[in-house]
Amino acid sequence: MDPPEFFLYLPQISMEIEQITARAVAAERAGFRGIAFMDHLAPPLSEASPMFEAMTVATWVAARTTDLMVSHLVLCDALRHPAVLARQAVTLDHATGGRFELGLGWGSMGGELAGYGITRNGPRERAERLGESLDLITALWSGAPVAHEGRYFELACPGQQPTPRSRIPIVIGGAGRRTLELVRRHADWWNVPIYALDRLAELRTQAGKARASSQHLVGWIAATAERDEVERLARRRYGLMTGGPVIGDAAELIEHFGRYRALGVERFYVWFTDFAPPSSLRSFGEEVIDRMPR
Repeated sequence: MDPPEFFLYLPQISMEIEQITARAVAAERAGFRGIAFMDHLAPPLSEASPMFEAMTVATWVAARTTDLMVSHLVLCDALRHPAVLARQAVTLDHATGGRFELGLGWGSMGGELAGYGITRNGPRERAERLGESLDLITALWSGAPVAHEGRYFELACPGQQPTPRSRIPIVIGGAGRRTLELVRRHADWWNVPIYALDRLAELRTQAGKARASSQHLVGWIAATAERDEVERLARRRYGLMTGGPVIGDAAELIEHFGRYRALGVERFYVWFTDFAPPSSLRSFGEEVIDRMPR
């Protein structure tokens, strides 16, 4: 069994662009395979906090790294027309030499979408729209003319050029029935949300051929760190989150990730409770990524 790959999950909240870039560069040097940002108009549970736009941040970071994959967990379908998103994805695919993955979801924060005047559609309609968007995005990536009359979109266009360099990987996250149907139809990667990790074995058969990834909120106890201090910070910031953080040193986290690797998870998105300063990324790379069983 090959070792898993690690992505840094970095919500771009309350950080300057320079801080985000420094973390991306440090993650690349530490052995992380990629980085994923979030996509909201207002940060969940922290609406007054400053935050930068998702696609722009990904583009900036991609231009300042050389090997790091850039992606999102996940872009909100309702915020972009599929023809625009298809064009953006291909542009990043070419600009990065194939280092962009399209993470896309139907948008779980209905109040945010309604408050900003985007849509008042409920979860069922938003999931249906995502399915239609994915059909159109993949059709536009073919470069062929598109004639489409659907519930949410009507297109009659000559197609888009250029086409992707090769297949742009699609990441879909979620555990609901409608979401898993879209995973089976479209996804290269199925991301299991934190709240569904305990159902991974049950849900895995419903994801089709998509490779499995999972997100983990981690309180990282580096060799020089104090366990009590890490635990206090993690509980204060994230203690009420479903599933809560997993807190551990290198041996504990290697064992933790190894359990999920044995269940078929091939990628881990690591969300650090200390907001991922470069020092944490360096030590995590040396003590965890480099020591995962091969």
